[in-house]
Amino acid sequence: MILKAEEIADRLREGDKPGNIDPLVITPCSDYQELHEQGSASIDLRLGTWFVTLRQARMSHISVAAPSARAQLTETHYVPFGSEYYLHPRSFVLGITLEWIRLPKDMAAYVLGKSSWGRRGLIISTAIGVHPGFTGCLTLELSNAGEIPIAIRPGMSICQIFLHQVGETGTELADRSQFVGLRKPILGFVKLDDMASKLGFAYGGGG
Repeated sequence: MILKAEEIADRLREGDKPGNIDPLVITPCSDYQELHEQGSASIDLRLGTWFVTLRQARMSHISVAAPSARAQLTETHYVPFGSEYYLHPRSFVLGITLEWIRLPKDMAAYVLGKSSWGRRGLIISTAIGVHPGFTGCLTLELSNAGEIPIAIRPGMSICQIFLHQVGETGTELADRSQFVGLRKPILGFVKLDDMASKLGFAYGGGG
């Protein structure tokens, strides 16, 4: 069941109470009363100040089978509040949400771009599913599908998060992926599972 904004506000308010050992946290967050009144089923998230781009001049391609060090592949940029980052046509950059999020063990989420930006050519993707127990800022994949540069500004509303309840599966449930606890966007690692590795060996791609 997707939570309405007023239900999210109630869960956030409960999380502020002393003794709540598994709270929902979204900070900074809109005023709880404002959430009660907006009548939606999501909360807007804002763009943070850190961006990561790929170093195009330093590589001919990206290989999943033989990944390079992240420092060789990427470059990190800090854009202060009040300044703009220009995303050029057919360009791609990793951003991060301003909000720090913590999901309790009975709640998951998914993130969608805002249609007002999509109509201007700004495509916003992320790891769409956010698992129970996730803690950190969310990495956003931003690309310009339009014909002119788009100026994006830290602090602006960039996407929306939908929350839904899931059945509790135990008190130790927590997301332990490589993207937990981040305050800056990262490229991350792509791991081949056992089946992919075996197929690569069998067909001459490994060994």
